[in-house]
Amino acid sequence: HPDPAVHMPAAHSWSVYEGSCSTLLPNPDLVAHFDSDVVALGLARIEAHYFMNQIFLPENFLLDHIGKIRHIPAVIVQGRYDGVCPIVSADDLSQAWPEAKYIIIADAGHSAFEPGIRKALIGATDEFRERLRRA
Repeated sequence: HPDPAVHMPAAHSWSVYEGSCSTLLPNPDLVAHFDSDVVALGLARIEAHYFMNQIFLPENFLLDHIGKIRHIPAVIVQGRYDGVCPIVSADDLSQAWPEAKYIIIADAGHSAFEPGIRKALIGATDEFRERLRRA
């Protein structure tokens, strides 16, 4: 909606809800970040646009076409208690892509700000850097 009096409260509700669901334990600082005008409006607009367009992919597209990318090195990092993207999605992906390294972070939710998720993502990035150096 073009009227900020309408879209800003909706954007804040959307963003704060997502920020609240993204960590295993309550994180008031992260939720406050999600409640800022810039973050709330950006997140709500991008996510609403993607959801209105079915993520721009047919349902199950990645799993149905996994054979086209199985040769690409990959790391799947998943928080065990992710309330935004449930672990079943990562489980399904790892079953379809056994060549990918699958890391489940036992004490994490969804956010890359979770210590275990951050450590695994940095570790995966470092692994790829080393692979490129050796290539």
